[in-house]
Amino acid sequence: MADLITTELVDLDLSATDRHQATQTLAELLLAQGRVTDLAGFLADVRAREQQMPTGIEGGIGIPHARSAHVTEPTLGFGRSSAGVDFGAPDGPARLIFLIAAPEGGGAEHMSILAKLARRLVHASFREALASANDPQDIVDLVNKEVLGR
Repeated sequence: MADLITTELVDLDLSATDRHQATQTLAELLLAQGRVTDLAGFLADVRAREQQMPTGIEGGIGIPHARSAHVTEPTLGFGRSSAGVDFGAPDGPARLIFLIAAPEGGGAEHMSILAKLARRLVHASFREALASANDPQDIVDLVNKEVLGR
């Protein structure tokens, strides 16, 4: 199994102005790495999930996610936005955005990644480390250590 997140799946200067553009930008990184096979199909699945309930959480976090037939393996993309993107959180726009992509049959794994990530994101020190990372490898190392326990 490939790594959940790699430096190629990190965008430290996400310039998107809305949630759909942010999600598409991150999904394009997944497509380029062979983690998504059909960009439009995957984005439709993410949007369908987003319509059920906003994926913004307090602390400036957006976690768009979906299980999709167009995902080849569990993957985490990350984008950091200086302007912020509205993902529907009550406290305002998200500056830290994680796109979780899971294969259609990977429900338990998808929920496990989401739960582990959410547990770490309540800690200000983890959010601050993500916000101040200078390099994509720093993000990969943080996620591997803090979320995956590696």
